[in-house]
Amino acid sequence: MKRLVLAAMLGTALAPSLAQDKFAVTVQHDLSIARPSETIAIPWKQVNAAMPGAMVQKIAVKDASGRVLPHQVTNVAPQAKDPNNEGVAYGELLFQHSFGAGEKSASFTVERIDGVAPPFPIKAFARQVPERLDDFAWENDKVAHRTYGPALAAPAPAGVVKEVLVTSGLDIWFKRVDYPIVDRWYNKGHDHYHKDQGEGMDMYNVGKSRGAGGTGIWDGKTLYTGVNYASYKILANGPIRAVFELHYAPWDAGGRQVSEVKRFTVDAGHWLDRIDSTFTTSDAAPLTVAVGLNKTPGDKGQDPKIAVGRDGKVLLQWVEQKSNDAFGTAVVLPGAEGFAQDSLNELVFAKATPGQPLHYYAGAAWSRAGEITSRAQWERQAQDIAARDASPVRVTIQPAK
Repeated sequence: MKRLVLAAMLGTALAPSLAQDKFAVTVQHDLSIARPSETIAIPWKQVNAAMPGAMVQKIAVKDASGRVLPHQVTNVAPQAKDPNNEGVAYGELLFQHSFGAGEKSASFTVERIDGVAPPFPIKAFARQVPERLDDFAWENDKVAHRTYGPALAAPAPAGVVKEVLVTSGLDIWFKRVDYPIVDRWYNKGHDHYHKDQGEGMDMYNVGKSRGAGGTGIWDGKTLYTGVNYASYKILANGPIRAVFELHYAPWDAGGRQVSEVKRFTVDAGHWLDRIDSTFTTSDAAPLTVAVGLNKTPGDKGQDPKIAVGRDGKVLLQWVEQKSNDAFGTAVVLPGAEGFAQDSLNELVFAKATPGQPLHYYAGAAWSRAGEITSRAQWERQAQDIAARDASPVRVTIQPAK
């Protein structure tokens, strides 16, 4: 979820004879807070410079104690040929470390292995779901989400019973287990997941609202929003990080045509996903973009008591329910300029330049999962995300001793 700063650029400066079989990685940061499940990204170009000819299935990442860590290598150009085994089709080597409070530095090694690295448990996952029209669903080990495509928005043909929903809002599926549930729940059949059968449930209300983290163009009085996503593209798919894009067709934003591409970065161990929204318009004038949370997110018959927090970069809700326990939703918008409301949504807004991504974080947690059980904990979680965004980790690579 983080924009990592690479402190050592290897290139040809590192003699291959010094780092043929392994290299050392040091990761540092300046915060006193804990940073659980920090995702560390090293461009594969740097890996290949340190260990020429390294193969993605024959490397191991180890922490300072020698424990093997799950890792992932992303593809940036799956069609690219690699005749010289230089890893030109690869993007980044990813792994994670949980920094304790006050722990500001951690060391790792990346090394060749003789055998084949085992597959690691999938903790971040995304796919389109043709079993349910054209939902698009994603999850990590903390929470799941979905949103809706053009098939759901299409009117029902004569004589056909079909759900119709026109919205670009983002839905939440609350989990109480750390393994993937998207496939399991869809395979059970629609509506089975509206009851908690031990894994979690769909109890969040989206409707025409922004759901938990949808966007719109805000003119100070009216929020202009797009409709269901038009197309999608999956760029990475676990085990540590899933990255995908949702493309939204142009819509009228008070006389100005606007389209949007949302890039989601879903990391294991995080309740909030990073979202980079890039807007295209007919001119270069700045846009005011609002990110929303549904004002009425509770399930039917739950008599929800909703507390709203507005603090700096953070907009959040803590929702106490009659029998489904409590949940929190949140948006962290690093460039936030203020808060607002419309008839459906709580909003936080910021200026965006057409063609340049506006990044924010959005997500949720459920008290029944046993980790975030109070409003105070949820507020701390959201503020920590804001702090981590403002102070990314620094990654240094050097020959292993």
